[in-house]
Amino acid sequence: MPPRRLLTATVPFALLALAATACGGDPETSTSDSGKKLDKATLTLNWYPYGEHAPFYYGLKQKIFEKHGIDLEIRAGQGSQKTVQATGAGQTDFGWADTPAVLAGVDQGVKVKSLGVFLQTTPASVQSFAATGITSPADLKGKTIAGTAGDALSKTFPIFLKKNGIDESAVKVQNTDPAGKIAAVISGKTDALLGYASDQGPTMQDKAKKDVSYLRFSENGLNFYSNGLIAGQKTLAGDGGDLARRMAEAVSESFAAAEKNPEPAVAAMDGASEQLPPETVLSEQFTTTLTLLHTDATEGKAPGVNTEADWQQTIDVFAQAGLVKSGKPVGDYWDTAHGMKG
Repeated sequence: MPPRRLLTATVPFALLALAATACGGDPETSTSDSGKKLDKATLTLNWYPYGEHAPFYYGLKQKIFEKHGIDLEIRAGQGSQKTVQATGAGQTDFGWADTPAVLAGVDQGVKVKSLGVFLQTTPASVQSFAATGITSPADLKGKTIAGTAGDALSKTFPIFLKKNGIDESAVKVQNTDPAGKIAAVISGKTDALLGYASDQGPTMQDKAKKDVSYLRFSENGLNFYSNGLIAGQKTLAGDGGDLARRMAEAVSESFAAAEKNPEPAVAAMDGASEQLPPETVLSEQFTTTLTLLHTDATEGKAPGVNTEADWQQTIDVFAQAGLVKSGKPVGDYWDTAHGMKG
């Protein structure tokens, strides 16, 4: 996770509860320039804005959210876990969070559900400088990898190794603070890091001016859901869930529009955050994000359309990894009534 993510956000997360608009019940309203009545809504991201988030800003610029009757405010987050908690507590109407954090939150009693996972192919990967020569799982033997104890990447890495016939003891995972993983690779303290191909790699390449290679979990036998749109019980219950339905449709349409217009979508992020990466990094992050939108089961469908089988596979992976105690039924995590329809 890049150091930029730990800098002070424009809207500190601790103030969300004080700054939040009314969540649940009847949404607060505003009026568009054209005189259309809009429901105010807040979306808290998984972290500070980076390339993956371009569709949200493009959707605002192209008035896609307005078309669906939504006056959207986008807020920086401080990690998926906190976004899940804030969404469940009604401090934000919607959240953008990693599915493992959603599964863990629901298992702990947090009242949230997914309206659709958009990054359906995991960006989880081992990232290294190309010169290191890590091009296959077998190349990891004897290497030292920067990872963060307890996070989804470190929990699933042993499963990745097992699926590729590698003994866990053959690879050393060095516990590293998320903000220090890139520095560990650049300084040579570790050979690689565990990260997301749509995030850390482009930043590391920009900082070091060296080519970065990716050993993706999804290309080596292990896939699971990543980031998606979530809502809390108050939002889902308020106005019969109509706002949630419209939000899911607006986000899907925004992703589809951004996919067709990647350069304008990235340009729409200008000014989104003081911690915004350079445009070249944003572009590479978003280009990678576009490779993650579907599984074989959802290819050709609108962004955010999920299948029960893909959900079950994800639940099974994280039950095996120990991130959930015992997988609940898919319907406990995924709201099909208000989310995207196939």
